[in-house]
Amino acid sequence: MTINIKDIAEKDRNSVLHPFTQLQDFASGKLGEPTIVETGKGIHIQDAYGNQLIDGFAGLYCVNVGYGRTEVAEAISRQAYRLAYYHSYAAHTTDELAILSDRLVKMAPGKMSKVFYGMSGSDANETQAKLVWYYNNLRGKPTKKKIISRERGYHGCSVVSGSMTGMSFYHYHMDLPLPQITHTGVPHHYWGAHPGETEREFSARRAVELDQLIEQLGPDNVGGFIAEPVLGTGGITPPPEGYWEAIQPVLKKHDVLLIADEVITGFGRTGSMFGSQHYGIEPDLITVAKGLTSAYFPLSAAIVGEKVYQVLEDGADRVGAFSHGYTYSGHPIGAAAANAVLDIVEKEDLPGNARDIGAYFQAQLKEKFAQLPIVGEVRGVGLMGAIEFVGDRESKTRFDPSLKVGARVSKTARDGGLIARAMPHGDILGFAPPLVTTKEEIDEIVLIAEKAVRSVMDDLVRDGQKL
Repeated sequence: MTINIKDIAEKDRNSVLHPFTQLQDFASGKLGEPTIVETGKGIHIQDAYGNQLIDGFAGLYCVNVGYGRTEVAEAISRQAYRLAYYHSYAAHTTDELAILSDRLVKMAPGKMSKVFYGMSGSDANETQAKLVWYYNNLRGKPTKKKIISRERGYHGCSVVSGSMTGMSFYHYHMDLPLPQITHTGVPHHYWGAHPGETEREFSARRAVELDQLIEQLGPDNVGGFIAEPVLGTGGITPPPEGYWEAIQPVLKKHDVLLIADEVITGFGRTGSMFGSQHYGIEPDLITVAKGLTSAYFPLSAAIVGEKVYQVLEDGADRVGAFSHGYTYSGHPIGAAAANAVLDIVEKEDLPGNARDIGAYFQAQLKEKFAQLPIVGEVRGVGLMGAIEFVGDRESKTRFDPSLKVGARVSKTARDGGLIARAMPHGDILGFAPPLVTTKEEIDEIVLIAEKAVRSVMDDLVRDGQKL
């Protein structure tokens, strides 16, 4: 298909409200032309000008099986021809939906029972909040409603999920967060530890702080704790040693439901099928999206544990129908796409590839970047990693934000043919390539990233920055 690039760019500028885009700069042309993405294959995308880029971020952590998987497209097509849509209200279902739900309940960590579907991680976490509130209402604890999230946690951009997100710039001018949401400390040892404090000591302190926060709010007022097994948008930060081991007893002590937000870590990214399995987490509720369909179709799921579901079922005679749902809940095309994707994940052992190639990736990141004078920390797990830049390694002094070091490295890498994300919380370059990435492709990713970092280092020196 031949397109008129200038015409498409003009239509886009005049009609699309782009997420996370400086609107005035885009409207005025200061940001340049929109990137018109035309095709994708494997870990690469190609724009309308024929430029090929390595997608080192799998879209937004989501295209786990890579681009151009015809088996997923064929599954979508077959379902669309057979039955493009039917709702799942009032006990209606489709074969693909029933098969997928059974599959998710059996493969998920912990004792899961049922699956509720939406279209995005944001709406799935919105559902989780309503489930926490509904569950506590049905068991006669109407004040047990507050949900604790973590600073720098990311859980979405809708009203409740945006409140759960622990980054203030997501709240500015949006009247968030809601009063039902409270935040506790971020589990990042590099920035949060006291001098000489080990990772285990730091984790123990974070657990004590959580315990104290629950006591301060009142245990009868706290219903849930939501957390990603690995911080994603908040900096791609694995938990410090002993963190989940210390946190979970606090939640059990105070009868607080644990919501594991597996939107990024679900279906293999850490090297385990779920991040919860990787870190020994026993969730009551699990949120999945992104890798569920590898973003080939919008689909999310709130997986409900037996403990929670039984209360809902037991209360049905008193309260009637479960009054929550979306027009597209359990969409048959989404279910077909998810089953096709999970077939690939299991057949090709993508968690195993993330574990093995991921170990190589982590080693290469540390080898190439850890000793550079502007690098404070190299971190990651499986096929997700981050390089955090600092102005002074010894004192852990950040760069002046006006230097935009992370953004400059990201742009330089993109100019070199690699999409790696400038993370929004600090000068951080983030990676989350598709789970089908090979060792040779990791070498290419790391090489382009290294050239970009060294180029920006040279620019900083020329500008008089002492490194």
